[in-house]
Amino acid sequence: MKPVEIKKDIFWIGSVDWNRRNFHGYSVSHKGTTYNNFLIKDEKVTLIDTVAEEFWGTLQCNIANVLGKDAKIDYFVINHLEPDHAGCLAKAIEKYQPEKIYTSPMGQKAMMAHFHYKDWPVEVVPTGTEINIGSRNLQFIETRMLHWPDAMLTYCPEDKIAFTNDAFGQNWATSERFADEVERTTLERLMKEYYANIVLPYSAVVLKTLKALGEMNLDIDMICPDHGLLFRGKEDCEWVMNKYVEYAEQKPQNKAVIVYDTMWHSTEKMALAVATGLADYGVSVRVMCMKNNHHSEVMNEVMDAAAVIVGSPTHNNGILPLMADMMTYMKGLRPQNKIGAAIGSFGWSGECVKVLNQWLEDMSMEMVDPVKVKHVPTHDTMKQCYEQGKTIAEAIKAKLA
Repeated sequence: MKPVEIKKDIFWIGSVDWNRRNFHGYSVSHKGTTYNNFLIKDEKVTLIDTVAEEFWGTLQCNIANVLGKDAKIDYFVINHLEPDHAGCLAKAIEKYQPEKIYTSPMGQKAMMAHFHYKDWPVEVVPTGTEINIGSRNLQFIETRMLHWPDAMLTYCPEDKIAFTNDAFGQNWATSERFADEVERTTLERLMKEYYANIVLPYSAVVLKTLKALGEMNLDIDMICPDHGLLFRGKEDCEWVMNKYVEYAEQKPQNKAVIVYDTMWHSTEKMALAVATGLADYGVSVRVMCMKNNHHSEVMNEVMDAAAVIVGSPTHNNGILPLMADMMTYMKGLRPQNKIGAAIGSFGWSGECVKVLNQWLEDMSMEMVDPVKVKHVPTHDTMKQCYEQGKTIAEAIKAKLA
């Protein structure tokens, strides 16, 4: 895609990755993604971030489209060193020979660890640092752990624009550049998916950072994340920041997610009985088998659920591998404010629910008694599963009261 002038002399010069389906090796991105970076034409021409290495050619073309074939870039601002945003950095430095490269204190450490540079003109800019590039000033604010330690926000007060790196992003390859040009429901769903799988474990930091930004009284009418659509106008900027507060607070909804794997369908039958008990008592239910759902798709549903019910048969004195993967992934994302319960079937040893319970307890969930069945569930044991669903529904109602 060609450069887009998003404000006077400020250009989006990013790349659209239409075919990306595996994001960072752990999350699905059904709609692709974008790598957004920006170029400011002023007395000191300034590049904000680069793009993934495979789009180096696109980046050079976009810069030439804005500045001409003999482009000169004076300053680089590097908000984040993850390879999808700094993948072209070494090549860009070699080609454009900037006078200065600005990055956060943790960014400088990450830059050295990634590139092992010797003579780059790197200047560290902790929070509160301001530089002048001509008719504009750039202010730097460290946003550590959103979602890497090096993360930094760059703010231009003259244009009321915040370059926020991974914060407020979504994985969506589009020809449109702004959130107000696309369907809002899809945008919100993709924002939630991005948050659930990338930002969720840092929710406490999100709330602290947004509070600190609010106290700075920054006048923002454009937010430019490094993935997906950009937000313009005070209304949309307030909307996306409020959404992040909502996500970070992790207030549970009247919803339960049952995630399981099954060998000979016994655990599956149990899961469906629990789901019936929940639904009959007014709880919205998602039933997700790991053979048919990626762990990141499950987390999309878990994020705002009040309860998580996990199930597996016993396998080699533990649980099935896909459930072990799911539990590892979920624990790493640290969901909060959940009710937890386990179900499982077994043949000759029955460790499954003990193992699952331990995972849930390690995530500080409010526990409901498990149900375990030997071989095939009977009418009575199916009734136990139904009653477990009812008990969880009652716990959800009490939690939300």
